[in-house]
Amino acid sequence: MERLRSAASGAAGRVGRRRRELEAGENLFLGGFPRAASGPGPPGRATCRRRGTRASGAAPPRRCPLPFLPCRRSRCGKAERSQPRRGSASPGRRGCPERASAPAGAAPRLAAQSRRRPEGKVVCGAGPGAMPGRGALCLGLLLHVLLGCRSAQQPDSCLSLCECSEPAKTVKCVNRNLTAVPPDLPSYVRNLFITGNRLARLPAGAFPAQRLPDLSALNLSGNHLRAVEAGALAALPALRQLDLSGNPLVSLSPQAFGEGGSPLEELALRGALRDHSVLLSLATMLQSGALRNLSRLELADNGLLLVPASMFTALLALRQLDLSNSSLVGLRNVSFQGLGGLQSLNLSDNSLGVLRNGTLAQFRSLPALRRVGLGRNAWVCDCAVEDLVAWLKESDQVEGKEALTCAYPDKMLGKALLKINGSDLNCSVPVDLPSQLQTSYVFLGIVLALIGAIFLLVLYLNRKGIKKWMHNIRDACRDHMEGYHYRYEINADPRLTNLSSNSDV
Repeated sequence: MERLRSAASGAAGRVGRRRRELEAGENLFLGGFPRAASGPGPPGRATCRRRGTRASGAAPPRRCPLPFLPCRRSRCGKAERSQPRRGSASPGRRGCPERASAPAGAAPRLAAQSRRRPEGKVVCGAGPGAMPGRGALCLGLLLHVLLGCRSAQQPDSCLSLCECSEPAKTVKCVNRNLTAVPPDLPSYVRNLFITGNRLARLPAGAFPAQRLPDLSALNLSGNHLRAVEAGALAALPALRQLDLSGNPLVSLSPQAFGEGGSPLEELALRGALRDHSVLLSLATMLQSGALRNLSRLELADNGLLLVPASMFTALLALRQLDLSNSSLVGLRNVSFQGLGGLQSLNLSDNSLGVLRNGTLAQFRSLPALRRVGLGRNAWVCDCAVEDLVAWLKESDQVEGKEALTCAYPDKMLGKALLKINGSDLNCSVPVDLPSQLQTSYVFLGIVLALIGAIFLLVLYLNRKGIKKWMHNIRDACRDHMEGYHYRYEINADPRLTNLSSNSDV
């Protein structure tokens, strides 16, 4: 289009130069007749009078339809043919004022030109009656008209900061330092790439529906996005694919796709859920059914430790789920119930140590599940891994299961899970600490109860001896108390006190 515009501007310049040349040499084109000293038209432009009118009549002269082309009509029409062939026209007769002063020798040449050129026609190009160089003029005029019609039919213009391709229905705004979504995107776009820019947030109505009715694939990865507000993606009725990967999101509204939901089928959030609150907002959005048509969900590279419970239960159309390259330590609280169409589950590059019976039972209950990725996890090869080993041996769902190896304990390091036997496992190491502590508390209670029962039994068997011992202790205490009482009475009576003193003397 740019080359076409430059060609049109060059052609217009050549047309202007050719027009000036034609105006300068118009007398030569008219067969050597000089231009009239006075006439009704502007200087430098040929005029044609209507037939049956006098030179000084009231009817205005007929001008040529193209202002920069010389008039190619017969100068006098039938009036010329009705006049006798004379060298000069008598005053008062009808005729061309230009021919009144023409020399007599030019009349035959003018008659020949009149016979060659039909009345009222403009001749372009080469051939009889055509002017040399007129092809360039006609080509420039045609190109100018075509460009004008083209601009009138296409009101949408692509941005100078974006790369637009109308045949591919694609617009790319890559690494342009944009701070907002361009407002004048062309309406034909179906694939929109706005990546590597500096969009801080997506406000409500960032993509107007009346301008983008056919937008189906939207890539907003790597834009430094931090907030996606409510209604930011609600007005895209044809949206099927959305990529928000590589954005440090801190706020994701559960109503980002509006209240009525979205036809979205593929959502990529790689490295965009580093903030735990954003993960909870996404879980709320998924559980609300706003993305009930979602068939592919990518949550890789997010450093997730745990996945919120029942996060995927409303995604009945889910086919592919990617949870790879995170830090998942377990799937005990994750529910895959209801995902009957799930075909691929990627759990590789995590920190999984063991898969419990509940999780393995959910895998067995998914009829369409064909690919499960478990590579590069820290598997603990103890008594709890027996169920996982049995499932690996009987199932064909795990990709590359021969490469799964133990990471703990040291004596099992690097040993393939499929080659583990019951004798190789060290079951003395407690696996489930809470249940082990619970068992210890029960055992301690039983021991204390036995000790109490034995103590009571000993007391019962020695009841007589204990009774005699209790009586002896009572008598001893009584004698001791009587001695104290006797001494108290002596000290309280003065006579007994003196007697006691004399007797001592």
